[in-house]
This record gives sequence, C-alpha cells and structure tokens, in this order.
Amino acid sequence: MTAFAVIQAIVIGIVVLLASVSAFRKLLPKTATRVQARMSASLNAPSQARWLRALGQRMQPKAATGSCGDGCGSCGSCGPKPVGNQPDVQPLHFRPRPRP
Repeated sequence: MTAFAVIQAIVIGIVVLLASVSAFRKLLPKTATRVQARMSASLNAPSQARWLRALGQRMQPKAATGSCGDGCGSCGSCGPKPVGNQPDVQPLHFRPRPRP
C-alpha cells in the first residue's frame, strides 16, 4: 500500500465520519443532545485531568431557554403564521384514479 493510498483512506474515513455525525445530529436531535450531554458529563468528572474537564465544559449542550429563538417548538407558537383567511389546517382531497 502506498503512502497516497493510506492518506486517501484516512481523508475518506474522516469525511464519512463527519457526514454521519452531521446526519445523526440532524435526524435525531434529542438523542444527539443526550449523547453529547453524557459525553460531556463523563469528561467533566472531578477525577479527570484539567484539560479534559475544560473540553467537557465546552462540549456541554446548550439548554433550551424557552424563547422563540432556541427552536424547541414545545409551545407551538414558533413557525410560519397563516396568511390572510387561510385556516391552520387544510383538508386533503382524494380523487379516484382515471380509468384507462
């Protein structure tokens, strides 16, 4: 195996790892936050080295503040507002398939 092949494999591995972490955070945000909080708590233990504790404190996820800027969506008031007289809920209309 040449040096170029080794470097290529490392770069591709890093790209795949970053893409999978990004997809995990985007598709499972609550689970990703729990995993991040667990990792942060284990690094921030009193028995850890000073630099690991600092890393654990930096990794700590941001807490939801309850404001409209954090995107929690728990109150339902965030998001697009209906325009004009359009109701919030629009009914579905099913049509039968045309016969050939």
